[in-house]
Amino acid sequence: MLTIKRVPTVVSNYQDEDHSEDDLVVDSQTRALGCGRNCVGKCCLPGSKLPLYAFRKDKDGAIGNCNHSFSREGCPTAFLNNLLLGQWEERMTQGLFRYDVTTCETKIIPGKYGFIAQLNEGRHLKKRPTEFRVDQVLQPFDESKFNFTKVGQEEVLFRFEQSNDNNSHFFPNALISADSNSPNIIAINVSPIEYGHVLLIPRVLDCLPQKIDNESFLLALHLAREAAEPAFRLGYNSLGAFATINHLHFQAYYLAVPFPVEKAPTEKLMTGKKLSDSGVTVSQLLNYPVLGLVLEGGIKLTDLANAAANSCIHLEKNNIPFNILIADCGKKIFLFPQCYAKKQACGEVSEELLDTQVNPAVWEISGHMVLKRRKDYDDASEENAWKLLAQVSLSSERFEEVMAHILEAACIAEAGSDGTTVNEEESSHEAHPAYVASRLHQDCMVLH
Repeated sequence: MLTIKRVPTVVSNYQDEDHSEDDLVVDSQTRALGCGRNCVGKCCLPGSKLPLYAFRKDKDGAIGNCNHSFSREGCPTAFLNNLLLGQWEERMTQGLFRYDVTTCETKIIPGKYGFIAQLNEGRHLKKRPTEFRVDQVLQPFDESKFNFTKVGQEEVLFRFEQSNDNNSHFFPNALISADSNSPNIIAINVSPIEYGHVLLIPRVLDCLPQKIDNESFLLALHLAREAAEPAFRLGYNSLGAFATINHLHFQAYYLAVPFPVEKAPTEKLMTGKKLSDSGVTVSQLLNYPVLGLVLEGGIKLTDLANAAANSCIHLEKNNIPFNILIADCGKKIFLFPQCYAKKQACGEVSEELLDTQVNPAVWEISGHMVLKRRKDYDDASEENAWKLLAQVSLSSERFEEVMAHILEAACIAEAGSDGTTVNEEESSHEAHPAYVASRLHQDCMVLH
C-alpha cells in the first residue's frame, strides 16, 4: 500500500472538527431537531429551505452556444453568475473564508503559454498530517471522515436542479421535503484559489465517493453551460490525483484570462464510431508538459458527457489517477491521466520540487500555478512550471497505452491518416473581464 503524509486542503470550516456518526441523530425525536449545527446531513437538511436554481430542460439537449435566455423575456443571461457571485460575496462579508483571496498577488509568467502564478500563502495551513492512500483511485465512502454532509448550511449558496420545462427558474426559498431526491448543492470553498471558487456536490445525501458517473458528469456540464461564461471553468480531481475529500464533488471558479492548456495546439485523433452521429471528437494535446486528451463537440450535451464520463470510468476501473478541466461553457473537456502522487510516494520526485509543497491538481496542470512560498512566486518562470508539470505526466509509452483504452471506452474509433488534422495555431482566446456582481439583477423572474 502506497501512502503519503500530506496536509489536505481545508474546503469547509467544519473540516477541522471531528464529527463521527455518533454526533448525528439516531432516534426520531432527535432527528426532528437535527444535530444542532444546521448541517447538510440527513439530520438537518430535510425540512430546510435553500435557494434553488432550476436549470432549463432542453427539448433536444443540444449543446448550442454559450448564450441562452432566462425564463422571462429581457432577463439577463448572466443571472446564474450574479446569483453565484452575489451569494459568494455575501459569505465573504460574513467572514466564512479562511483568507481574502482577492488580495493574493497574481501575475502572468512571461513565455509562450502565459502560465499564471498566484502567491496564496493562506492555503498553507498548519494542520495535523493525515494518511492518504495514493494507490487506489476508487475507495469506499467513509462516513467517519470529513464529508460534505457535515458542512453547515451557511456555506451552501443554492441548490442546482433540473427544471420541468425549457426555461431556467430561481426560487429564493425552496423546501427540501423528507421525500425529496437527494439535492445537488453549490457550496463555497473556504480556502479559495480564485474569485467565486465553489464546489458542486451532486446528490449530497447519497454520500457518493469521489467517483465519476454519467449523471453527475452531465450535471457538471449543465452548470458550465448555464453559467454561459467562458471565464467560468470546472475541475475534477480523482483520488490519487490530489482530491482531498472522498465525497463526490467538482470545483469551479472564475479566471479572467485563458488557461495555458487552452492555448496549446492539438492533433485530432479520432472521430465517432458508435457515436458517429454525435459529432464528438477527440484530440491529443501537443507541446504541453502534461500529456492529455481533449474531448469536444457533440450534437447533444449527453453525447459529450457520456464520452467523457465513460473515459473517466475506464481510468477508475484500471486504477489510473486523472484530472478533468471543463472549459468553453461545457463544450470542451481536457482529460489528464497523471502519476505525480505515486512518484512522490515512491521517492521519485526531487527535493527541489517537494519543497515547493505544490500538489499539482487540475488547476496547476491547466497552468494556474498556486504557489505557497514567496520565493517560488518571485522565481516563477515558464521553465520552472514546465519542470514541475513534466513530473505529473505519464511517459509517452504509458500514455499511448492508456489512450488506446480510453478511446475504446468512449466508443471512439481511430480515424484514418487522411482524417488526422493538426491545429497548430493557438486558440484565439481573449481575456475575459472579471465578473464582479455584488448584488443580483432585479428584473429576473423570481418564483416564491
